[in-house]
Amino acid sequence: MNTTLKALQLKARHQVYTLLSGHNLSKLHGEGYDFSELREYQMGDDIRKINWTITAKLGKPYIKELHANRELSVVVAAFMDGSLYFGSGNAKQEKLTETATLLGYAAQQNADLFTGISYEQNQTNTTPPTKQFYHIEQFSKTLFEASLLGTKVNYNTSMEDLFKRLHKSSLVFVIGDFLEEVDLSLLAQKHEVIAIIIRDREEESPKKLAEVTLSNPQSGAKMDTYFGKRSIEKYLARLKENDEKLIEHFSRYDIRYVKIFTDDEVVGKLVTLFQ
Repeated sequence: MNTTLKALQLKARHQVYTLLSGHNLSKLHGEGYDFSELREYQMGDDIRKINWTITAKLGKPYIKELHANRELSVVVAAFMDGSLYFGSGNAKQEKLTETATLLGYAAQQNADLFTGISYEQNQTNTTPPTKQFYHIEQFSKTLFEASLLGTKVNYNTSMEDLFKRLHKSSLVFVIGDFLEEVDLSLLAQKHEVIAIIIRDREEESPKKLAEVTLSNPQSGAKMDTYFGKRSIEKYLARLKENDEKLIEHFSRYDIRYVKIFTDDEVVGKLVTLFQ
């Protein structure tokens, strides 16, 4: 196994069992056995949930809520193409792999079912619903070793496919750089969706490069240009427009999101997300 990948997996597993321990991916409520909370009865509540002992003591009807006695289905869907290459390397692809691996280990630690799905230009890779380290680490390996330069994923087609694949209500993490318009509305109607945006800081704060040859990592097309102040202003205006539409879309469909830069510690961002 690639030593960089192995180090990434060992780091992720260590962080899950130390720093993420106790931070559940999601909280479910329902007809289960584990106590969740005690609250005052509200109009429309099932009277069979009334705790008569507490009600008698307090003089008001109280409801005893319970955690659902069922495991959570955790799905990590990665959208991968040449845009994960930025500058001179694929640091975004490595950070995406690290994030997906952490989520896989966290699901396993919580005894939840994990499913990994990655969308590339010409193929879709999936794991079976699993609690096994083997499948999580194979998914991690697939993400890390994917050859993405010169490829472009079709987001609309991929989203339709993802919706059709997920029959069970799930907690779905959608991971990518979100540099193109993505519609998560259909997915969010059936599942709890969390978007994880992977970016390089210089994508959002580019430097002046003067005369330079720019290469499109999705198509391979090259362009000789002067990348100065005016070019940066145009680029940032388009990025701002893209991100404002993205955040508005997330807000409209109650989709939580977090942005992780390539120099960030992923576990810190995830702990904040889970709180």
